Amino acid sequence: MASVKDVEQVADDLETLVGELRSELQNGQDFEKLTQIADEISEHADRAAETFSSVNETLMSRIGEITGSKRGGQKSGGQSRAKAQSSSSS
Repeated sequence: MASVKDVEQVADDLETLVGELRSELQNGQDFEKLTQIADEISEHADRAAETFSSVNETLMSRIGEITGSKRGGQKSGGQSRAKAQSSSSS
C-alpha cells in the first residue's frame, strides 16, 4: 500500500512539473510540450488522490473493526446481564 510519505514524493514531482509548465508558458509555448506536461501533472495528481483514498479506506475499515468489536462486546454483555437477571428472578 502506498503511504503518505509516497505522496510527499509525488508533491515534489508536481512542483517540478509546475515549474516546467511555467517555464514553457513564459519562454516557448510549444503546445505539444505543454500538453505532455499537463498530462504528467494529471497523472501525478491522480496518484496522490488514489493514495489518499487507499489510506482513508484502510483507516475507516480499521475504525469500523475497532468500534464494531466494542459494540459487539457491549451487546453480548448486555444480553448476558439480562439473562442473568431473568434467571435470578425465577
